[in-house]
Amino acid sequence: MYKELSSGVKISITRSISTSFELYLASIGWDEDKFSMEDFVASWQKYFTENAAWFDKVPQEILTNPEFHEEVAKKIDEVIAKILNEKPTKKQMDSIEKMQKQLGTNYTFDCKAEAAYVEQLLKQQLK
Repeated sequence: MYKELSSGVKISITRSISTSFELYLASIGWDEDKFSMEDFVASWQKYFTENAAWFDKVPQEILTNPEFHEEVAKKIDEVIAKILNEKPTKKQMDSIEKMQKQLGTNYTFDCKAEAAYVEQLLKQQLK
């Protein structure tokens, strides 16, 4: 079912997962002890029903089909794995290191998205 959707809709679904995952993690301060898959899925559902263009383009019979839900669950796992495994860039690491020296902080980060979060956090602290 998922595979039968247009590439634009599939890209939009992927983007909605990525965006809402990163927003959810930011809302919990990237604290893995606070992470709840149920809370993330609820957050994603709220996000896509309010913000995502793809939701209105998928027929209701597909949206309510359990097979579609299984396929989307696999997609969520893939997107999360990709986000968490993407290494921070050298530019991010250098920027964060410089700001941490200025601020005397010691934030850690494991992936590019978390580095972006830390970088934004540090920029706010420098203001």
